[in-house]
Amino acid sequence: MKQIYGAVTAAKGFTAAGVRCGIKEKGTDLALIYSEVECSAAAVFTTNVFKAASVVKNLETIKAGRGRAIIANSGNANACTGEKGLKDVDYIRKFTADLLNIPVNQVFTASTGIIGQPMPMDKMDVGIMDAVAELDENGGDAASLAIMTTDTRPKTSAYEFEIGGVPVRIGAMCKGAGMICPNMATMLCFITTDAKISAGLMQKCLTAAVDRSLNSLSIDGDMSTNDSVIMLANGKSGCPEIIEDTPEHLLFEKALAQVCLELAQAIARDGEGATKYVEVHLVNAASYQDAKAAAMKVANSPLVKTAIFGQDPNWGRVLCAAGGSGASIIPGKTSLYFGDVKIVENGEPIKLDPEVARKPMLEKDLRITIDLGLGSESATAFTCDFSYEYVKINAEYHT
Repeated sequence: MKQIYGAVTAAKGFTAAGVRCGIKEKGTDLALIYSEVECSAAAVFTTNVFKAASVVKNLETIKAGRGRAIIANSGNANACTGEKGLKDVDYIRKFTADLLNIPVNQVFTASTGIIGQPMPMDKMDVGIMDAVAELDENGGDAASLAIMTTDTRPKTSAYEFEIGGVPVRIGAMCKGAGMICPNMATMLCFITTDAKISAGLMQKCLTAAVDRSLNSLSIDGDMSTNDSVIMLANGKSGCPEIIEDTPEHLLFEKALAQVCLELAQAIARDGEGATKYVEVHLVNAASYQDAKAAAMKVANSPLVKTAIFGQDPNWGRVLCAAGGSGASIIPGKTSLYFGDVKIVENGEPIKLDPEVARKPMLEKDLRITIDLGLGSESATAFTCDFSYEYVKINAEYHT
């Protein structure tokens, strides 16, 4: 398995485009991904009750496990827009399908941006026509730029590996910088592969990969209305079909997990106003569920995140957060590290020179490790600090 350059057009048979249609005040704001043949499809969506119109419709579409195109806009979430929002999605899907000459039930849509505002459909018409006209096998980078909102940079990943001696590729792009919490967030992620794999098996692989990556991610503890991960597989590599419980299945799953991991890390690094990237490792837990619950509780803690911004080795905040997670924890067996520096052993602080304890907090990348001493399960959460700039961005956000 090797890393390669590219985004969603790294895989054979996919084209993409990113254009400006004027939803945002500036920049491109409409992306289109298209496969030259019908695909197997899998997806994971937000669990927020207030689901955006695109998510509501996609949940219906994904039941068939087929797809061919994804049309995504930034600048308007089309969430909490009632029946009009749903009708707008129906129109967008049909308009796109007609232009591409494909069945409407093979078009997925996605949106990100302001909640509660109607979609500017006149602008969408022009944008979709332009996007179809500009579809290109090298259009992945343009598409990745078009879905950004408060992101400071695009986020992509691509890998190549062999199935039955045939090169196979997985390519992906995502956006997200704020309103990010478990079960994804204001996060759109689109993944393509030229592998031949059934929708059912791909769904299993995607769900597993997302659980330990994009669903182990938090910027600010708020779950969005729009989170969507959509994956298409067109089989254009010519590889043999991937069968469950085979070495090829495990290799595909490993490559997909790596792609999702890199995207989750990229989102955490680009968190709104972030000055530090943070990984919270929970090790030696009694169960994976306990490990993940404790890791995410720490990653979501405003007190922990502000201490990290202030470069303060405030270990009490970390243990307090973990202890409120509901996980099985015995204080007398718990140890804590900032970087490689052990701060707490068996529930009690170690006497350290203050500068030694603070040194890991000065780095741009911080690793927090909590050893529960109760088993062999582990989990990692990905997050960032809370800075003054985060408050400023979200106090003034209107585009």
